[in-house]
Amino acid sequence: MNPLDVFQQLKNDVLLTYQKQYPYFEGNWKTFSSQDIQNLIDLIAVQVKQTVSEKWIYTHLKVETNDKLPRKDMLDILSQFVGYSGWDEYVFKWKQEVVPIVAQRKRNNKVVFSVGFIGLFLMGFLIYRYLNREEVQTIPVKNAFTEEQINSEEVKAVMIENDVETPIEIVDSKIQITAKESAKIVLKSPYYKDKTVVLGKENPNEINLQPDDYAMMLKGFMKSDIKDWETRKEQLQKILADDLEVLVMLKNDLGIEYFNKQEFSEKLIVPSVALKRMKVIDIQSNDKNEIKFIRIIQE
Repeated sequence: MNPLDVFQQLKNDVLLTYQKQYPYFEGNWKTFSSQDIQNLIDLIAVQVKQTVSEKWIYTHLKVETNDKLPRKDMLDILSQFVGYSGWDEYVFKWKQEVVPIVAQRKRNNKVVFSVGFIGLFLMGFLIYRYLNREEVQTIPVKNAFTEEQINSEEVKAVMIENDVETPIEIVDSKIQITAKESAKIVLKSPYYKDKTVVLGKENPNEINLQPDDYAMMLKGFMKSDIKDWETRKEQLQKILADDLEVLVMLKNDLGIEYFNKQEFSEKLIVPSVALKRMKVIDIQSNDKNEIKFIRIIQE
């Protein structure tokens, strides 16, 4: 049994453990709803004292097959959730169960025949899956003006199909999708304007996002080492609305810090290490295109 097979069994055990708390759930990962996902996140937080994101569950648990193993720290969390000390113990347990069975089959001709039959069946199934596979397309996400690829952490994407939203993981500034006609991809970023791409018979080779000028200026203020305070003050007056609200979500779930325009401008005027560790996750503008709302998390 290879590691991916063991991970598939771990996914099954996670479902069985979840059903102990929610016995009315009788489905599988395919029918695992958004409410079930939230329930599972809460269970893991209570029982293991660890956090698992909704996006991670969509990416690694709800998929029918996995091409590669998730990170070991996440495997440890799931293994602890189903009653083991970690992934290593879980793998050892399955090796202990599988190896004696394989040895016994080698001594039994009838069982060997059965294994051969199963192998042929699996081979046929894999050939069927290969011939009926859906084409996976990789699409880079770029700045419409500079044509440079956009930092994966600065943009989020979801696929909308039959009114169901599924998060799409962005890796190395690229998204991987299974081409499906009439589905939509919606991309959002605090520094770029939202964009919706409708998939068709000919999907785009790349997706270009148009930058939001004021948001990009704000990014420059927060990440650069500009020394000219007076120039910075004047520019901030132009891009920030008078009724600006800034919410900073503190680390370790300590709450939220609030700033108005004057307070936030004073932070931006003098570059600091703390300022550069702030990550903007949402920017909203008013009718004049001035920035009226900013949500930030501390890294």
